[in-house]
Amino acid sequence: MDINTKKLKKNAFRVTKRRGFTASRVRVPGGCIEAKYLGLLQEIAEKYGDGTVHITSRQGFELPGIPFDKMPEVNAMLQPVIEGLDINQTAPGTGYPAAGTRNVTACVGNRVCPYGCYNTTAFAKRIEKAIFPNDLHFKIALTGCPNDCAKVRMHDFGIIGMTEPRFEPERCVNCGACVRYCEKKSVKALEQINFRPRRSHEKCIGCGECVINCPTRAWTRSEEKYFRLTLLGRTGKRNPRLGEDFIKWADEESIIRIILNSYKYVEKYIDANAPGGKEHVGYIVDRTGFEEFKRWALEGVTLPAGAEIYSPLYWKGPKF
Repeated sequence: MDINTKKLKKNAFRVTKRRGFTASRVRVPGGCIEAKYLGLLQEIAEKYGDGTVHITSRQGFELPGIPFDKMPEVNAMLQPVIEGLDINQTAPGTGYPAAGTRNVTACVGNRVCPYGCYNTTAFAKRIEKAIFPNDLHFKIALTGCPNDCAKVRMHDFGIIGMTEPRFEPERCVNCGACVRYCEKKSVKALEQINFRPRRSHEKCIGCGECVINCPTRAWTRSEEKYFRLTLLGRTGKRNPRLGEDFIKWADEESIIRIILNSYKYVEKYIDANAPGGKEHVGYIVDRTGFEEFKRWALEGVTLPAGAEIYSPLYWKGPKF
């Protein structure tokens, strides 16, 4: 069977080692899927594939062993999953749209985890709606707190949840729990002064340890949701590196605008001879300089009053 592999990949199927067979790739924005769809994936795997399901590193499912000529039938069966996940789709019944931009991944967030500062899945789905489908090679990940269980600093854009702790002195019994936990598990942003904890806004990373460990709820989370945005982390063969802090105390609207602006920046400066038409944004920033990227990224962005921008940015890591 003559197969256009480029078209195959754009329809979220993988080129595999086994000739004549492919694997369907099921994207799950934010990593959360209703359990009722798992039975459907099992049915597809057993009916058309080799009976196995691979859970990918980007929080999706891969169903291997599917013959090329069965792809239309698989796409038709996947339609309820696509609709249930509210995936942007060019034409119903044609399966998953796929491109250079990868699935937006997220930790479980505050739906389950007591450390989570926000609903990571909801924000991931909002970002997914704004950016998909797109051929440019972007990787975006979200984590609910500075523990960074989602390893977001290994992505082009890492979004770390923050909270600005609120203190009610009349509730405080001076037990010192907040100060102890901030010292042992965080960054020593609290100190005891005149029998009351005092918070350093400059040191605070918004982790919420003081909130979690206060027995009287003298510390509470801010109603406003804040984020630390990290930039241009990457793995791979050539010059892997961790992302660096770009903005602290950012908001959702600003982050989405910065990401969309970055797509425009990449469209302007991407290497026309890049293999497969894809080039990591970090390599482009290395070429144009960070200040040029920053100019594009912040165009039309209105940050919260307390937001802090880190500039200039320098990346560390091995060089080849």
